[in-house]
Amino acid sequence: MDAGSPSDVAELLRSAGLRVTGPRRRVLNWLEHHPHSTADAVWAGVRGQPASVSRQAIYDVLRACEEAGLVRSIQPAGHAARYERRVHDNHHHLVCQSCGRTEDVDCAVGASPCLTPSDYHGFDIAEAEVMFWGLCPACRRRQRDESELQHTASGG
Repeated sequence: MDAGSPSDVAELLRSAGLRVTGPRRRVLNWLEHHPHSTADAVWAGVRGQPASVSRQAIYDVLRACEEAGLVRSIQPAGHAARYERRVHDNHHHLVCQSCGRTEDVDCAVGASPCLTPSDYHGFDIAEAEVMFWGLCPACRRRQRDESELQHTASGG
């Protein structure tokens, strides 16, 4: 059964102790197929189906779903918070420094630096959050093409 089907979403909301509402169902369905969406992207995606939903309602739904453990937010430095439904594992993210495209990365394997702190300072560590930064393939191509155009225009 599709994790984003209406009956599954309703059951997910009920099991988290949340009322099943149209906006909550639409937000969870949207995020199932559009992970790492900003609140504005979620609002743009759900506002007309089938009834209008305010931007504030989207923020309220995201907050309630995050507090209930149904949604996870990540906030890459310099970018708006992004929301996803993948909440039951400790995964990491790749973030494009140019366009902000965000992709999931399963936990690093093998000898991985910085996943074990040198001093725990008395903390009981629950998880590690890692952001890998770079350029996505589309931005690398765009940057290469712009560089070639500049080189050609300068007579090189």
